[in-house]
Order: sequence, then structure tokens, then C-alpha cells
Amino acid sequence: MSKTIILIPSRLGASRLPNKPLLKINNKSLINHVYEKGNSTNIGEVYVATGDKEIFDEVIKNNGKSIKTHKSHFTGTDRIFEAYELLKLKDIDYIINLQGDEPLIDTNDIINLNNLAIKNNSEIATLACKLDPKKAENKNIVKVVCEENIENNQISTAKNFLRSNNYQKSIHVFHHIGIYFYKVSTLQKFVSLKQSSNEIKLKLEQLRALDNNIKIDVVYANSTPLGVDTNEDYLEIKKLMEYKS
Repeated sequence: MSKTIILIPSRLGASRLPNKPLLKINNKSLINHVYEKGNSTNIGEVYVATGDKEIFDEVIKNNGKSIKTHKSHFTGTDRIFEAYELLKLKDIDYIINLQGDEPLIDTNDIINLNNLAIKNNSEIATLACKLDPKKAENKNIVKVVCEENIENNQISTAKNFLRSNNYQKSIHVFHHIGIYFYKVSTLQKFVSLKQSSNEIKLKLEQLRALDNNIKIDVVYANSTPLGVDTNEDYLEIKKLMEYKS
């Protein structure tokens, strides 16, 4: 039977919102909200991969699992590969890279991503949802261009990832959700590649794969989670989650 683990890369040094993982919502840190979401999928073991002692301690004191990595990594994907190697877990076929700033991600969407990617024999797969036209100009919202309409087909292939809204309105464009499914062998190949110029320019690690002809499949998500990139995002999500509780 295929085995998947969930790894959550996390660091304190985000330029737009420093100390983001430790920000509290309902007396619980952002990183622990995400950890609990990963754990509730029952897909496999969940670990937070971090180079920061404060994050490591925060996860451990809340009975979570964490692994210390080097502080300096180009991307979260590079960090989770180091964590995978350090953990020395046996018989792992797939790794899910769950972003540490998506506390509202739907667990059913994570489960669906894992199941469809395995069924489709995907090298890399990710999630996307319907794009709100009002948010298309927001550069913090990454857009993914797909070959087909994933609302109908559930899964398609990514043609490109964009920050701008400079695309033909007739093509299949969706709101990208920053979670990735990898075959272990593909992740190993990915981290061995140099960062591409597109990746560096747009700060989108997935472009390293596309620029090296590694296919990325896109699975449709039924929910639209709010990511925490700025203080405004944090206050909006905090208000929403505290209201729900």
C-alpha cells in the first residue's frame, strides 16, 4: 500500500509578516492550526520542518512532531526534502508539502489531492479553486493556467503560474492553493535542480519544475482558503476564525 507523509515547512523570517507562524488565533499559534489540519486528514505522519528553535518548541509543547533543518533554504520544498532525509522514514512513496500559513484549508481537499494524484500517477500535483475576478489583480494571489477546466474534470495539467492578471480571459485560469504532492523520486530530482530565472523573478518555486519539463497536475478544490501573507490577511482570518468558534 502506498504511503504518504505530510511535511509543513515553516520559518520566522517572512519579509511581509515576520514571526508569522507564532501569531495567535483563538489562543493557538498559526503553525499549530495548520499542523492539526494535516493531522486530521489521517493520510500519514505529520511533521513541521523548521530551522527556528521557537517554532520547533511551539509545535513540540503542543504535542506535535517537528524536525530541525538548516535555517537557510531557497524554498519550503528544499526544506522539506532535508527533513525527509533527516527523518529516515522507510517505505514512503509520496510527500505532501502543506504550507504553514493556510489554517483554513479544507481537510477534504487535502485528502482528495492525495487520492487523485496517486490514482493519476502524478509526479507533482497541487490544488486550485475558482478565481474571484475581484481578486485577480492581487499579486499575492497566484494564478494557475490549466489545459482543461478542472471544475469539470477534477484534474488537469498546469501550463503556467502567474502573479499578474495578464492572461487571456478565455483560458482556464484558477486560484492556486500552495500545497504540493510529490513522488519522492521527483522531489529528489526537483531539489537537485538550480533555481530557474522565472522562479527567482516571480518567487514561485513551482516554476522550477515547469522550466525543467516536470509536469504538474492540478486538482480542483471545493473551498477557497485564505492564506496569511500580510498583517491584513492575518486580521481578516483571525476575525473569521474567532467568529466561527
